[in-house]
Amino acid sequence: MKHIYLVAFLFLILSAGVAQNFTDSNLPIVVINTDINQNTGQPYPIQDEIRVFGNMKIIYHTDGSRNYLTDQNNPQFLEYDGRMNIEIRGSSSAYLPKKPYGLTTLEEDDITNNNVSIFDMPEENDWVLNSLAFDPALIRDYFSYTLAARMGNYAPRGKFCEVVVNGEYLGLYVFMEKIKTDDGRVDIEELLPDENILPELSGGYITKADKTTGNDPVAWYMTGYNGESVAFIHHDPKPTDITSWQDNYIHQQFTNFQYLTTTNNESIYTGFPSKIDIPSFVDYMLIAELASNVDTYTYSTFFHKDRNGKLRAGPVWDFNLTFGNDLFLWGFDRSHPDVWQFDNGDNMGPYFWKDLFDNNTYRCYLSKRWHELNQTGEIFSYNMLAANIDSLELLLTESSQREQQRWGTVGNFSNNLDDIKIWLQYRISWLNLHLGSFSGCENVAVPPLVITKIHYHPANAAGFEDDDLEFIEITNNGDAEVQLTGIYFRELGFTYGFPNNSTLAAHQSIYLASNAEVFEAYHGIEAFGAYSKHLSNKSDHMVLVDAWGNIIDEVRYTDSSPWPEEADGDGFYLQLIDINSDNSLAENWEASSEWVGIETSPYKTDLHLFPNPTNENITVITSDLGNLQYEIYDLTGRLIVPNSMIIGGKGQIDLEHLESNTYFIRFFFTNSSIRMKKIVKL
Repeated sequence: MKHIYLVAFLFLILSAGVAQNFTDSNLPIVVINTDINQNTGQPYPIQDEIRVFGNMKIIYHTDGSRNYLTDQNNPQFLEYDGRMNIEIRGSSSAYLPKKPYGLTTLEEDDITNNNVSIFDMPEENDWVLNSLAFDPALIRDYFSYTLAARMGNYAPRGKFCEVVVNGEYLGLYVFMEKIKTDDGRVDIEELLPDENILPELSGGYITKADKTTGNDPVAWYMTGYNGESVAFIHHDPKPTDITSWQDNYIHQQFTNFQYLTTTNNESIYTGFPSKIDIPSFVDYMLIAELASNVDTYTYSTFFHKDRNGKLRAGPVWDFNLTFGNDLFLWGFDRSHPDVWQFDNGDNMGPYFWKDLFDNNTYRCYLSKRWHELNQTGEIFSYNMLAANIDSLELLLTESSQREQQRWGTVGNFSNNLDDIKIWLQYRISWLNLHLGSFSGCENVAVPPLVITKIHYHPANAAGFEDDDLEFIEITNNGDAEVQLTGIYFRELGFTYGFPNNSTLAAHQSIYLASNAEVFEAYHGIEAFGAYSKHLSNKSDHMVLVDAWGNIIDEVRYTDSSPWPEEADGDGFYLQLIDINSDNSLAENWEASSEWVGIETSPYKTDLHLFPNPTNENITVITSDLGNLQYEIYDLTGRLIVPNSMIIGGKGQIDLEHLESNTYFIRFFFTNSSIRMKKIVKL
């Protein structure tokens, strides 16, 4: 078998193809020119482990028209035009004639990173040119990454392009994101070298099981059921930056996790559901097994953990030996449609992958998620998968012909894609037969918790930073106390998990704050807890789940219409108008400046003030038809207007005699509740 591998690999190295006269493409064109070596008069060759400086231009007609090499001097058609440095990346793929590359976009000083948005991807400076190594169908990596993203997970984004380096046409690539800690990529807290005490020590980390290539040392090894030793490597922070305390902490997370799966401990208090994000492990296994990825679990398998968060699987990476693609190039014949890759005797990974599958509850959720994704019209249904492949064939037919002429590694492109579609039919049928029932976890009752307030973009206040004033409110909309153990927010961006044995009484609310001390100082009440990172000032997806990932409540807000725009930095926050309404709809939210935490009764009373800010008077409307007593205070808490009255629940308050400032009006209702509203006199 090893002999076959070496012969096949040698054949690929020698199959360099022929150069060609490349002038234009239906795809973007990446043109890279490295700097000239003054001693030789020639461009510096791109090397492994040594960065070479140069210029990059990306020719891209955003209207969909053809891209021409002659456009490289026309700023109108340049997606990027600037400095960068570049090196060869990869392990086995680096030995091929067609090299994969890693590059960093730079400012003109060749020192400062140039964070830019390329092809509408979030601004960053670290990029990859994926050479599509060992894949005659040319789509397996891109196809798999886009599937993972459609499942709702972060996966590296990319765009097909054709590449020219120092005047030489190199063929088809995917210009894509490198996996790293960043708000637009793996959105976890950046861990600094001096953060070696909890809670800072708890994250964030990106760790991978992988080959030991380059100069990155192995952090630790874990053993699998087939006796293989799986190497774990720190990805972010880099091995050179991570401290011994940080190394020990993240190593312990994996060893504890493995112990809990081996002992089949599924307690939401102390078992593996309390340590890992179940949905991310489920989704990772499903995309890996759908593709029958022969490398996954042992190589190019990433994990990440946010500060105060759970260990999560992903992002996906390196999916070229998938969908039956193993025998053709390597001679190993492992990507079958009728095997579990975590239990086939080869590259099974650490114990915990098979242990998870063997746990009845976890396997129930795995089966449930598969059947959600495999329904007619969903992303794992055969018709949807085949349609995606057909669209990629249409996009790449032209460039695949140039790829075959240049490197001789494609053969019949259309037949290669047909082979994947045929293979998928067998794979889907096999998975449907072998995943088992999900009846035990099909209809799980979840507590009636509702996200009722979101202060995502506060205005600066005297002595306080705006981000520190963020908060969210969660309300128990039921008649019984809710046990909060195991409940957490699972989407990255901000992280919080409720402590074991914490509870929330019927019809009561609690606040989670970005900075608990600031929240108490500003509002005069104690926050229930503090979350890590900050809410986005533009848009965030907030998903409250139980320990197994069952969704309790879900809101995706934005800073633009139809969501109330006053909540975007103008001193207002989002407030759900009616707790029994659908809080996923923007129409059910309003912008409020009500002073939080003042109510002395759980019974809500509608109260609306307008206009606010105001020049003279402010109108008050309330559902309480009794006489409404109110008082006005300034920011220092000094009583300005005592013991005043509005008759019949509706009226006006005269503010003309007050100086321009911010005030608080305290209302006393007939049901004994008290409400505080913040107003601004212009």
